[in-house]
Amino acid sequence: MAEGSARPTVSRRREVSHASARSLLMTVLGEFVLPRGEPVWTATLVSALGLFGVEEKSARQALARSAAEGWVSSERFGRRVRWSLTPPGRRLLTEGAQRIYEFGSDTPDWDGTWLTLIVSVPEPRRDLRHRLRTRLTWAGFGSPVAGVWVSPHASRQDEARQIVRELELEPQAMSFLSRYGDIGDQDSMVARAWDLSDLESRYESFLDHFGGPRPAEETVLGAQTRLVHEWRRFPFLDPRLPRRLLPENWNGLEAAELFHLKHGEWRPGAQREWDDLVAEGTD
Repeated sequence: MAEGSARPTVSRRREVSHASARSLLMTVLGEFVLPRGEPVWTATLVSALGLFGVEEKSARQALARSAAEGWVSSERFGRRVRWSLTPPGRRLLTEGAQRIYEFGSDTPDWDGTWLTLIVSVPEPRRDLRHRLRTRLTWAGFGSPVAGVWVSPHASRQDEARQIVRELELEPQAMSFLSRYGDIGDQDSMVARAWDLSDLESRYESFLDHFGGPRPAEETVLGAQTRLVHEWRRFPFLDPRLPRRLLPENWNGLEAAELFHLKHGEWRPGAQREWDDLVAEGTD
C-alpha cells in the first residue's frame, strides 16, 4: 500500500502502552540486539521501552523476568549492568525472527490432501486438553469437532507427533492423510475449524494502524518496533490456509505485503536510531 493511501493516520501510543513490557522487550531484543550479537546496557533498553510509555520500574522488572526464564544474562560493572542473550535466548529469537519475516511472503500450494489428527483426552484432564489445544493451534491446526484436528499441511505430521508425544498422548492419537469426501461441505468444515472472521478483523486493524503515513511525533525506531510487535502475533494466529480455502479478497495477503514494505522502508532509520541509543547509554 502506498504512502498516499486514504487510510487514517492513527496514533498507537495509548494502545502499545498497555502491551506487556516483557513482550515488548522481546521484540526490541529480537529486532535490534540479536542482529548485533553484542551486550547492551540497562539504560539503553530502559530508554527504548520508554518510547512506548513503559516506566523504568516495569522495564527493569521485564529484564529480571526474562533473566529468570533464561533468555538473557547480566554482567555488572560497578553500578552499571549490561545484558547479553543466552544461547537459548538467541535460539528463541532467531527462530522467531525467521517465522516473523518469512510469514506471509508466499501462499502455499495445495494438492487437496488433509492431515487429520484424532486425539482422545480424558474428561477430567482439562489442563491437558488446554495445553493440547494451545500447541496444536499454534501449529496451525483447526478443530471442526471435539477431538478432531485438521490441517491442509501434510508436512506438519511430524510436528503433531512431537506434540502428542511430549504431552504423553501418543497412545490415544491417530492420524490420517486423505481428501475431503462427498458428504458435507468443505468450506463449512473450514469455517468451523478456524475463526477466519476474527482473524480478518485483526488484519484489518493492522492495515488501519500501519497503512497511513508514520505519525509525525513517532520515531522511526518506535514505528519499526510497533510494526514488528504487532506482526509477530500473526504467525501464531493464522493457519496459512491455501488460497482456495480462504474467503474471497482475503486481506491477510494485503497485510503481509504492507508489513514487508514498511519493514524494509523503516529498517535503516530504525537501526541508526538504535545505534544512537546505544551510544547514549555508554556515556
